Amino acid sequence: MQHKSSEYMHWAKTQSKAQFNLATSGVGAFPLRELPFDFGQLEINGNNPYGYQPLKQAIATRAGVDVDCVVTAEGTSMANYLALATVLEPGDEVLIEHPAYELIVDAARYIGAEVKRFPRAEAAGWAIDTAAIRRALTPRTKLVVLTNLHNPSSALTGDAVLCEAADLAASVGGRLLVDEVYLDAVYQNTPRTSFHLASNIMVTNSLTKVYGLSGLRCGWILAQPGLARAMYQLNNLFAATAVHPSELLSVQAFAHLDAIRERARLVVEADRAALAEFLDAQPGVSAVRTASGTTAFLHLADGNTDEFLARLRKEYDTSAAPGRFFGMPGHFRVGMGVNAEMFREGLRRIALAL
Repeated sequence: MQHKSSEYMHWAKTQSKAQFNLATSGVGAFPLRELPFDFGQLEINGNNPYGYQPLKQAIATRAGVDVDCVVTAEGTSMANYLALATVLEPGDEVLIEHPAYELIVDAARYIGAEVKRFPRAEAAGWAIDTAAIRRALTPRTKLVVLTNLHNPSSALTGDAVLCEAADLAASVGGRLLVDEVYLDAVYQNTPRTSFHLASNIMVTNSLTKVYGLSGLRCGWILAQPGLARAMYQLNNLFAATAVHPSELLSVQAFAHLDAIRERARLVVEADRAALAEFLDAQPGVSAVRTASGTTAFLHLADGNTDEFLARLRKEYDTSAAPGRFFGMPGHFRVGMGVNAEMFREGLRRIALAL
């Protein structure tokens, strides 16, 4: 039976809220009042039958790609779905990393694809092992899927490994899909998009996690032009036209992205320092420590993680995302970048609960 819902998103919408909310995965919301924009220029409707051209051009310029390679979509989740659904048919084999963001796995299953997994090992820092991809590949593999930065751990995958993964996918006639929604949380020497590395790579991204602009729902896919046109045709089933005020605001956001990102960086880095202090002092939890990213994936040394998180929320008004949503029930994910004081107090309460 096809999966027709996301347990994680239902949990996030109904059970993640707490006074000290560490269950988030992106930075705090960017205030609309701080976006330089003449709101007298807002219009309800615009010329956007297959994407709003100024927005597509802004994305293309930022990514260094041809505008015909850009497909706009409502956030990264919709971008991932369009990419998966355009490439995959029911019964096709898709190879997805483990642990992985649940929505990607559920979307592939909803399409009717046969989902196989390749492991990322915690002992190896959650790094991509291309040998694991090679072992899991079959002649039926149509698509290999990974996140970079990795969700939930924030591990960074370098270009050499991505090239090898793309080559492996190509060896069986397949493609590589890289979700890069967290990549710009590498604040120093930010890697350019992996779309440039090989012709069989597709990339998804948005202005949500790193920029605090989730409400704009500005997401996109980078794909070869023929595939991009097919994605727009598929999206005719779901979104006749995009919300034009959001497109206008997104264009303006692209003109100020570096400043918007810098605003969040200070909070993310303060939170990462607090997390390091917490991990140094707490033998009951451990985590792979990364230099970048807005999330960390913590391992609970003893006890049932779901029971621990339920007690944490009930007795300490603090929340974190259960690892079962990533296929790792002994772990939980915490998010950085919303509010440094709130994050530090949330960690203090986790320590009390431990």
